[in-house]
Amino acid sequence: MGSETDNRQAFLIQEHYCRAMDAPIYAGICAVVAKDLTRDTVIGARLLDWPGEPTRDALPLRFIGGLHALVIAGADDELAGMFAGQRADGAAIERVLARHEAELLPWLDGPPQTNEPGRSAALMCGLLEIARRHGRKIEILEIGSSAGLNLLIGRYRFDLGGTIVGRADSPILITPKWTGRAPQPVPIEIVSARGCDVAPMDATDPAVEARLSAYVWAETPERLARLRRAIDMVRAERVRIDHADAADWIEARLAEPQDAGVTRVLMHSVVWQYLPAAVATRVRAAMLAAGARATAERPLGWVMMEPDRAVAHQAMRVMSWPGHAEPVVLGSAHAHAAWIRYGAPDEGRDAIALPESARVWP
Repeated sequence: MGSETDNRQAFLIQEHYCRAMDAPIYAGICAVVAKDLTRDTVIGARLLDWPGEPTRDALPLRFIGGLHALVIAGADDELAGMFAGQRADGAAIERVLARHEAELLPWLDGPPQTNEPGRSAALMCGLLEIARRHGRKIEILEIGSSAGLNLLIGRYRFDLGGTIVGRADSPILITPKWTGRAPQPVPIEIVSARGCDVAPMDATDPAVEARLSAYVWAETPERLARLRRAIDMVRAERVRIDHADAADWIEARLAEPQDAGVTRVLMHSVVWQYLPAAVATRVRAAMLAAGARATAERPLGWVMMEPDRAVAHQAMRVMSWPGHAEPVVLGSAHAHAAWIRYGAPDEGRDAIALPESARVWP
């Protein structure tokens, strides 16, 4: 069970995270909520009385997604001023919550479904390592696909510290700010990509596009423009997303025949924290069992970009079978892969103390 102290702390953790991710507007709002929020509004009471683990539930991002939706819709000038960089204060936040109770409550009912194409850059680093180990041909299985924009990974073009990967004619070039050596350039061919989600989204639906847009942080309008180009790519050529539980789906996919010379790869980004514990345990068990059966002719890989919340960055990890069963950290990344530090992990860098319940992976 959560407590008011835990719920306020979740906004302080998110403030730390946002400052590390160059998002001062969101950091300021989180700081004000943590310090000054009251139960005088329905929304305020629900946030302070949140019953679950607020950091794992991404409570601050649920809330801020709703606020950003109001701004994009032009529904509140005072809130728009805060999102334009005017200093937020507790009284102003309380006025916004009182005016928009009905609009904001639904945003608290489910986790964010940020579907950020930029994360494909971090995932591609992992796929290149898999291709280096096991060969160029890769079959992607993604859990937590949301609207499937990272299933377009084989249709994007990337500049990864000078290593160029992907389609030369892609309408999207993803170029994260780079630190460290570039990944080794190796041939890579994504032969198929499919995914699942417990609540898949049709990116071509205008209402879904609006929802995804609301989860783009206000400080990064270039991300919003890229999101919309990626959605246009889905309109031109659909992606395959199944409506399914992650454990049920990955168990079924791993049981399917695998072509010789193709590495089957489980891929996910900022998903693990949202999986119920029993589901995460089954996914891990299914991968370890399949890894034990993997052969040089039919390898298995696992590529992930998941939070290390203590340092407010994402860790890029890779495992593969046969021969590489221990996870290797390739480096760290911004939450939306605006930058990538390729090389050693960020252990000890500007760390914040986390409650044990807020820790995710491994």
